[in-house]
This record gives sequence, C-alpha cells and structure tokens, in this order.
Amino acid sequence: MIYRILADITLVVHFGFILFVVLGGLLVVWRGWIAWVHIPTALWGALITLIGWTCPLTPVENHLRRLGGEAGYTGSFIEHYLISVIYPEGIGEAGWIAMGVSVVAINLLIYGWIVRHRNTRRSVH
Repeated sequence: MIYRILADITLVVHFGFILFVVLGGLLVVWRGWIAWVHIPTALWGALITLIGWTCPLTPVENHLRRLGGEAGYTGSFIEHYLISVIYPEGIGEAGWIAMGVSVVAINLLIYGWIVRHRNTRRSVH
C-alpha cells in the first residue's frame, strides 16, 4: 500500500514538474528569482523531449508501482498518461520534436512578454 501511495505522489510531482517546465515562466512575473530555477528546468524538459531521454521520475514511479504489486508501464510519463489522451495512436518522433519545440516556443513567448512588460513599466515611470 505504501508503495502505491509513493508512486502516486511521484506521479503528481512528475505532472507538476511538467507544468512548471511549460508554464513556470509565468511565475517569474510574480517573483523574478524563479527564472534562475525555471530556465534550467525548462531546458532540461525540452532536452528530454527533443533527444528522447527518459525523465528520471518515470523509472522511479514504475519501480514503486512494481513494489506495490502493480505492473508499471513502458515508455515515458507523457506517453503513458498524456499522449494516450491527446494522440491515442501514439505520437512518433515528429510529435516528440514538436512537443520539445513547443516547450521552447511557449517559454520564449512568456519571457519575451515579461521583458517587454518590464521595459514598458520602466519607460512609463
């Protein structure tokens, strides 16, 4: 039972990590220092997606699920939990590249907006 709970906690942390990778730049508006954590995290997330690496949280969750008597799953967290909802047939290499490029593009847009917003505020004062 404890292993299943730990696997579920790992799942929630993994999902939170993905949200932070994609949208964490929005927190920089609130606290600028978050950029020092977010930028390397977003780069890591993009690299995992673009190069096809496995996030270390995926095998941790699978290991905990097996210890808890569950089967675990093959592939990555995104493939198992998200791709099956978005792309039931699978995403393929081009899809992974598109996802990695999307992570970078979304974050460039967010940081571009932040810089523009801050420069506009400074020129008004």
